[in-house]
Formats: sequence, C-alpha cells, structure tokens
Amino acid sequence: MPTMALPPQPWPTGTAEHIEPLVRRVLAPNASPFTFTGTQTYLVGSTQSLAVIDPGPDETQHLAALTAAIGDAQVNAIMCTHTHRDHSPAAIPLAHATNAPIVGCAPLVLESAHPRIDAPFDKTYAPNRVLDDGEAMSGKGWTLRAVATPGHTSNHLCFALEESGALFTGDHVMGWSTSVVVPPDGDMADYMASLEKLYNRDDRIYYPAHGPAVEKPQQLVRGMMGHRRMREKQILRLLGEEARSIAALVPIMYKGLNEKLRPAAAQSVLAHMLELERRGKVACEAEIWST
Repeated sequence: MPTMALPPQPWPTGTAEHIEPLVRRVLAPNASPFTFTGTQTYLVGSTQSLAVIDPGPDETQHLAALTAAIGDAQVNAIMCTHTHRDHSPAAIPLAHATNAPIVGCAPLVLESAHPRIDAPFDKTYAPNRVLDDGEAMSGKGWTLRAVATPGHTSNHLCFALEESGALFTGDHVMGWSTSVVVPPDGDMADYMASLEKLYNRDDRIYYPAHGPAVEKPQQLVRGMMGHRRMREKQILRLLGEEARSIAALVPIMYKGLNEKLRPAAAQSVLAHMLELERRGKVACEAEIWST
C-alpha cells in the first residue's frame, strides 16, 4: 500500500487534542520515516480517572505535555502496545510521576548484529502486569480490553475501548502506511492472522500510534490483507521466472522506491519468503530463492 504524504506543518505536537468524549491525543516530537509525524499517546478516561496508552519516547518535552494533560486525574494504568523505543520508554518516568502501574504487553528485547530498519526495542520496559488476550483494565467510566495482535512484534497488543467501540491499534494497523514486519520477531503468518482477527471484529474506529484515525477499519484491513496476498503472488511469479536473491527482487517489486526505504522493503520480502518457505512454496540456497 502507498505511504501517505506528511501533512503540512505545524503539527499539533505537545497539544492534548480531544478526539472523542473519553479520548485525548498528545503527539510526541519524534517524527521520522517510520513514525510519520511522531508517536501519538492517548489519554483515555476523564479528569478523575484515566489510562495512558503508548506513553512514547522518554523525551522531556513530551513528558511535560503528558503531565500537563493529566493534571490532577488519577492514572489507573500506563498501557503499552509493544516495546519499540518510540512507544514504551516514557512508561517508567511517567509511572514515577503518577504512581501508576505499567500494564499491557510482555517485555521483549532482541539484539541485532545489523542496523535496524525499524525502532530498536526498549530495554527499560518493566510491566507490573502483562495482559493476556481478552483481559481488561478499567477505571471510572472506561474499560480497555487487550486484543493480542502479534506480527509486527510477537508481543503486540491492541486495546479496545468498550464504551465507544474505538480500538487503539499501536503499529499493527495504521492509516498512513502498512506496518513493517521484520524477522525474526516480526512474523508474516502471525501478522496476517492478526489482520484477519481484526477484520472479524466490529470496532467503530481505529486510533493508531502514528497517522490519522481509521474511520472505515474493515475496509482498510481488507485492503491490507489483499496487498500482502498480492505481494506473495508477485514473489511466486518472479521466482517462477528465475531464481533470484531478495536484493534482486526489491527493485523489480518496488519500482521507484526511495533508496533509503529499500532495506525496509527487503525485510518485508524476507518476511514473505520465510512464510512461503514454511509452507513449502519456496526454497533458499546461498541467499538465492527459487520455487
């Protein structure tokens, strides 16, 4: 799927925007090719009781904006969808400031011998409680239920706000771009199964960690699944013509792609290859793939 162009500045960085009665959004100042305009932290609840979803980077300006937005409210939970460093590092300083527990995804840290094309993992993340699929946190007037959605990372969760039908989708579904799936932790089969899981739900709207709200969620998810299936068919067709390396496939599959984004595209192709290999559709020898 194409990537949405950045909206014109100024962006609402550091501003607590009311987006529906129980939800406010605060944009962190960490815009990048993988975060769009930055990480969006969500405050769910009221001036009395709230939860903070994806507190974002441990960055002074962002923490000050969150503290101002929280005001005198009791923070019942600081909830993280996954542990990439643009999502969870602010959890610990925010917990110290509010005496709130850190709740949500399981801890996960993977080291890599190669430069990462997505965000590194947060080594500081230490939850007080890990939520299983279907478990919930609640406060005065709100309930957030965990929806396990592995694929982008193995520990990824979404959170469903039962009072309004909103789903906070982290990096699993975003309106501006498809999610990056980077092996070995990112898994294409899990990612597709998680998309199917969301497609079969009846959430009213998605609030992703990056990019605009998704107002037609089933339509977008159907398109994302179709896009991945199209890529799979494209790989099988190209390998049916001749055996190729991933480096040779990327410029054919992603014509006109910015050179800086080629490593991300190569990881996406690798994720597809590993899934096809598990199903016996392709094989690899000396980095050359064939059907």
